[in-house]
This record gives sequence, structure tokens and C-alpha cells, in this order.
Amino acid sequence: MRFFRVIAILVIGFGLAGCGSKFRTYNGPEVTQIQVSKADRKLYLFNNDRVLQSYDIGLGFAPVGAKQFEGDGKTPEGAYTISYKNPDSQFHLSLKISYPNEADTAFAEAQGKSPGGDIVIHGGPKRPTNKRDWTWGCIAVTDREIEVIYSMVKEGTPIYIMP
Repeated sequence: MRFFRVIAILVIGFGLAGCGSKFRTYNGPEVTQIQVSKADRKLYLFNNDRVLQSYDIGLGFAPVGAKQFEGDGKTPEGAYTISYKNPDSQFHLSLKISYPNEADTAFAEAQGKSPGGDIVIHGGPKRPTNKRDWTWGCIAVTDREIEVIYSMVKEGTPIYIMP
């Protein structure tokens, strides 16, 4: 009898553990823009002129300066938008940033190089790291933080990435 009770408790425990979801709901004020301060390693979600949330971030492995070329390890700087929400991201969830824009592409091509792409705000890393700036140019937060950000931000939201 005790054996069946232990099995029942384990089954219920595993069942409840599976109920958690990376998809959260948000019913608060609209996020009208995102601001990123690379120097301060901060991401801010705004509703008009009011900060709704702020997060510590990691950047590309060579964080100083604007992204210019594929593989340079830099995070872009400038005005972009959130162009796509990826529920199946390699890094839990992600929000695609509209990099490169026309100016980014023209500059890189004038140098005979690719501007790169697929720059996102994402969770992770999959394996623990002791480096603050570890991405290839993306903006990293924790998995739990990207769940909240993902629920709050809509496609088309402006993002301003400052030095």
C-alpha cells in the first residue's frame, strides 16, 4: 500500500511540474518602446515616458562600438524595431531586432563584407558561463526574464540601442 502511495505522489508531482509554461500573459500598460544602454548593460521597457521594467543584460563578446560586420561580436547601435517573436528559439524565447537596416547593409557591402543578422533579445545561455558578454551580438537576459519580456512586447515595438 505504501508503495502505491509513493508512486501516486511522484506521478502527481511530475504532472504538476509539467504544468509550467514559458508563455506568460501580460495585461498591463502597453510597451511603447524598448531602450538599451550598452554602457550600463541595461534594457528598459517603456510605456510612453514611464519605465515599466528594467533588466540587466549581456551583450556581444566585443561590446564596445556598433555592429558593422558578421562575426564581429558587437551588438548593434541605433533605432530598430522588434520584427518577429520566436517561440521556438534556440535560447528559450527570442525577439528579433530588425538589424540590419538599409544603412547597416550599405556600409558593410561598401567594405565588401556581410552585415550579419539574426540579432535578437533572448534567454540563456544553455550552459553556465562566467562571462557577462558572451553572445555573437545579441542581447541576453535570463530565461525567466525573456518570458516576461516576450509577454509584454509586441511585434513592431521600436527599440533604441545606445552606446
